[in-house]
Amino acid sequence: MAGSIDSSRRAGRFLARLGMLIALSFVAMARPAFAQQILRDAETEALFRDMSRPLVEAAGLRPDNVQVVLLQDPSINAFVAGGQIVYLQTGLIVDAHNLNEVQGVVAHELGHITGGHIIRTADGARQATGISILSLLIGAAAVAAGAGDAGIGAVLAGQQAAMGSFLAFSRTQEASADQAAVAYLRGSGISGQGLLAFFGRLQNMEYRMSLASDDGSFASDHPLTGDRIALLQQTLQADPAWNHQTDPALEARFQRVRAKLIGYVQDPQRVFTQYPESDQSIPARYARAYAWHRAAHPDRALAEADSLLRDRPNDPFFLELKGQILLESGRPREAVAVLRQAVTAAPDQPLIGALFGHALIATEDPANFHEAEQVLKLAVQRDNSNPFAWYQLGIIYDREGDEARAALATAERYNLENQPRLALVNAERAMMGIPANTPDWLRAQDIAMVSRTAQQRRRRND
Repeated sequence: MAGSIDSSRRAGRFLARLGMLIALSFVAMARPAFAQQILRDAETEALFRDMSRPLVEAAGLRPDNVQVVLLQDPSINAFVAGGQIVYLQTGLIVDAHNLNEVQGVVAHELGHITGGHIIRTADGARQATGISILSLLIGAAAVAAGAGDAGIGAVLAGQQAAMGSFLAFSRTQEASADQAAVAYLRGSGISGQGLLAFFGRLQNMEYRMSLASDDGSFASDHPLTGDRIALLQQTLQADPAWNHQTDPALEARFQRVRAKLIGYVQDPQRVFTQYPESDQSIPARYARAYAWHRAAHPDRALAEADSLLRDRPNDPFFLELKGQILLESGRPREAVAVLRQAVTAAPDQPLIGALFGHALIATEDPANFHEAEQVLKLAVQRDNSNPFAWYQLGIIYDREGDEARAALATAERYNLENQPRLALVNAERAMMGIPANTPDWLRAQDIAMVSRTAQQRRRRND
């Protein structure tokens, strides 16, 4: 996984100056349009690509054009919001019992993409909002936080009015997405049991929290999960794929990702209760490693990471985990050796490469800066949407005295962070120092034009 947040006092700590929150290999990036953060993680993104590919192909879409993105939000929710992007919130992954349930959710959301079910918010302030398969529970952070029924009900009651305008989708659209999900599950040979199981749990929550309206519908525009289950169950059970089992290797990968996410987003004490020391499974050790690090016990976190590496010494994500713990514990030289192994084991993971580049810079050894530049250039070449990597590359250019390209890297970062004013200032600065009409100068010009337009639009809307 990639990323971290940097403090000016300790290399590898949290990058508060960037407005990013990164712990271990998760990278969190602000997402102003939805007031949520995108969590980027190499292992998680690889899993999402592999588990969604059959569904995407069954939907007649190109896998390279569809993204499944993780948002840091404890609500049990998923939605689409324009383009070919499915957003899954952390609460959904934490609540899911198995990968098949998540695949069912993705199948439904792909139905909204192919059906063009996107609306604009009533006030026009945000570009678009999405429709949620789990709209019954949108905003129910108390669920993931372990609150009682009264607390959950209070949260949901406060948001129901907003949902009316924010998720005003017709029952027809929901039914259409459900039927599309059936087709995509059938076409990919994936069982619909997970989708129904997830709907069943939502129905129980719905009844428990008394969310159903008097006429049997939810907020007059969303069918109850009970209605949806009744419509789907007979069709899905007749599908030849109904009894198909998830590939055990893929399921094991999901359980790893789910555990590490729990270790990252939940209170450490809750993690230790859910995954006690007596549980020596890989997911349990993975979750505890994250939790111990978040609880400021690096030695115990490293012990868990080392135990994982004893079982799988060449696992790039376990190596990444150990390297991140060392880096954020103020031991960048040790982290470099471990992260170099991780990059060697997974050369196609730019998020890990960006983390490796950060570790090289954090050693404060000029002898490492040339390698850091090469590593970071490769990382942004393979994935130019990581502001953390651009920030690190900007540091290298600054250390080398290349102020123009440091400004360009900074412009790239601010452009990704949706800060057009700062992106424009830095892009114009870059153009002043880079030879005209070269690729870097043209890129700076592009950022300047886009940022200037965004600034003008913001002024008109203020």
